[in-house]
Amino acid sequence: MERIAVVSGSNKGIGLEIVRQLARSGVHAALTSRSEAAGQAARAALEREGLRAGYHALDVTDEQSVRALARWIEAEHGGLDILVNNAGVAFDGFDAEIARATLETNLFGALRLTDALLPLLRPGARIVMVSSGLGDRGALAPPLRARFDEATLTRDALLALMRKFIADVAAGRHASEGWPSSAYRVSKIGLNALTVILGRELAADGRGILCNAACPGWVRTDMGGPHAPRSEEEGADTPVWLALLPPGGPQGGIFRDRKPAAW
Repeated sequence: MERIAVVSGSNKGIGLEIVRQLARSGVHAALTSRSEAAGQAARAALEREGLRAGYHALDVTDEQSVRALARWIEAEHGGLDILVNNAGVAFDGFDAEIARATLETNLFGALRLTDALLPLLRPGARIVMVSSGLGDRGALAPPLRARFDEATLTRDALLALMRKFIADVAAGRHASEGWPSSAYRVSKIGLNALTVILGRELAADGRGILCNAACPGWVRTDMGGPHAPRSEEEGADTPVWLALLPPGGPQGGIFRDRKPAAW
């Protein structure tokens, strides 16, 4: 049976390169993007390279958009083998609205998409979170970090912490509460924690689904800028490796350059 993948935010950059590398590995990957024109243009570019890919519009912050994608996957393919949560944003500045918008895509959006597609994941499926080296718990004050270090941290407790960050920013007390002044960093700390939690949940699922996160490094993309040291091909390598893990692979881990990474 042909393996089917969905890669969020994949009309350009690392996401598009992940689709490209998956297609070269024989996986039928679906490009997704908020802009249909951009997504269709990316798919056409892959086809000119001799690579086949699907396409569906997706806004991970929109519940209806996420559910429409899930219905399409079920109707077109009957199930899913790989989900790569790549969609992400980084804004200039720092205030409560930026905090809210950043977490809405980078964390809540990843969870929204994962939860919607979980029922469609076939045995042996893989979930990959594209995170960042900036998602290091060392950016948190020790008392706050201790809460993320708890082995029993639940998804509800994590989401409550993330909402508290937004509220703390709005109230002007985030620094005194132990948060860094970077919504992007906090979103990736949350995404790493979510990866650990989902890995723990899926270990009891029975389908052999693995969930891990990848730090692609500083990559030359629109977000990373032209002076970043890594190419898109290098940035996509570890996410693709995690997407193609054989049975018995790691669960709930954070990886960089195909090796476990501290966070």
